[in-house]
Amino acid sequence: MTVKILKNKELREMSTEELENYLNEARAELKKEKAQIASGTRPENPGRIRTLRRYIARILTILNERKEVHT
Repeated sequence: MTVKILKNKELREMSTEELENYLNEARAELKKEKAQIASGTRPENPGRIRTLRRYIARILTILNERKEVHT
C-alpha cells in the first residue's frame, strides 16, 4: 500500500471526505514505516517518512482552512 503524493492543486479540488480518506491512508503508511524502523529493519526508502509527514501536514492545513472558512 503506497499513498500517491498529490500536488496541492489536486488536493484542494478534492472533497473533504476524500481528503480525510487520503489522510487516514497516509497515516497508516507512516505508521507502517515507523514500525519497520522500530523493529530494526531498514526501510526501503528512508526519505519516504519525511515526505509522508509533510504530506499529512499539507492535508491537515487544507482541512483546517476549510473549517475556518465555514465558521
